[in-house]
Parts: sequence; C-alpha cells; structure tokens
Amino acid sequence: MKTAKLLMATGAILMMSFNNPTPGSLTDAERKAAADSLKETKDNLLKAVKGLSAAQLNFKANATSWSVAECVEHLAISENNLFGFVQMGLKEAADPSRRSEVKMSDDAVVKSITDRSGKVKTSEQFEPTNKFGSYEGTVKEFTTKRDASINYVKTTADDLRNHYNDFPFGKLDTYQTIMFMSGHTTRHTAQIQEAMAHANFPKK
Repeated sequence: MKTAKLLMATGAILMMSFNNPTPGSLTDAERKAAADSLKETKDNLLKAVKGLSAAQLNFKANATSWSVAECVEHLAISENNLFGFVQMGLKEAADPSRRSEVKMSDDAVVKSITDRSGKVKTSEQFEPTNKFGSYEGTVKEFTTKRDASINYVKTTADDLRNHYNDFPFGKLDTYQTIMFMSGHTTRHTAQIQEAMAHANFPKK
C-alpha cells in the first residue's frame, strides 16, 4: 500500500512539473506559435521564388526598387542580424520588472512589420550587396539560418520574455524579436509578389 501511494505521489509531482513550465521558459503555445510562424514564412518565401529565371530574379520595376534576388539577400542578412540581436539581449540579466516597458502585444508586433502601407528605408548593414556570392548562396544562407532559428525556438530554455531589445519604435522582449523576424519575411515576400505582378516582369 505504501509503495502504491508513493508511486501515485511521484506521478502527481511529475505531472505538475510537465504542465507547469520552468519559470521564465516559453509556454508550449508560445513555442509552437513561433516555430510554426518561422516555418510557414520560410516556406511561403521559398515557394514564391521557386523556379524563377535569372531575368526574373534580377528584374527591377524602377531604379530605386529592389529585385527579387535583392529582397531574398536582405532577408538572409536580416535573419543573421536579428537573431544576433536576440542573443545580445540574452547577455543581459533577466529583468521581469521591465516588462511594463514593452508596450506592444505579439500580434501588434507582427502586424506592424507586415503592414507595407508605410515604406521604411533600411539601414546600410541590411542593404543587399551580393554578400553571399550568388543567388543560390543567398538562398542557402537564409534557409540554414532560418532552420537554426526554428530549432532554437523548439528547444531553448532561455527566458525570452524577460530579456529585451530596443528598436527605433520601442522595446520588445526577445520572443517578440523572433516574431518580428518572422513577420519581416512576410513583409518582403509580399514585396517580391508585388514585383512579380508588375506589367513588365519577364515572362521567363
């Protein structure tokens, strides 16, 4: 009888541990939302550019617009830099007292970056300059970095909610920076689709 009671008590403790994440860690819902969003936006981008010819990849609607290839390079650069920004935020001590400084919800963060009604000139470090040597190299760089980001979100025990990044538009927690990165892919996938819909976009 004592053994049975001990096993039941142990089982209850294990269930409590399973259902209640470690303080500071992501909830199952947060982890799934971020991983799913990162994967979906990666897949949408790769689907949009699949099979494009060199002429299509390098077409520009005007002198100031980016080509499809340049948009993809910008995303590859951004993937590396934004994830590096997350890692910088994690180097600081976790500080739950600063949560009140985060003014935007997760949904608002994604909505703000995917809204293309306002155009913003990117900073020089994010400008496409054929950094990866070829379009194929650029796609490989983006895919490799994004897959690493997905794996990180799925497995990390880092406290992404109580570490922060400062953006020109306000403070985000590091989880929101990852969601921003995903939304940023959606923004430029839409830009690519817009270029492809142009009347002068090459047929092949």
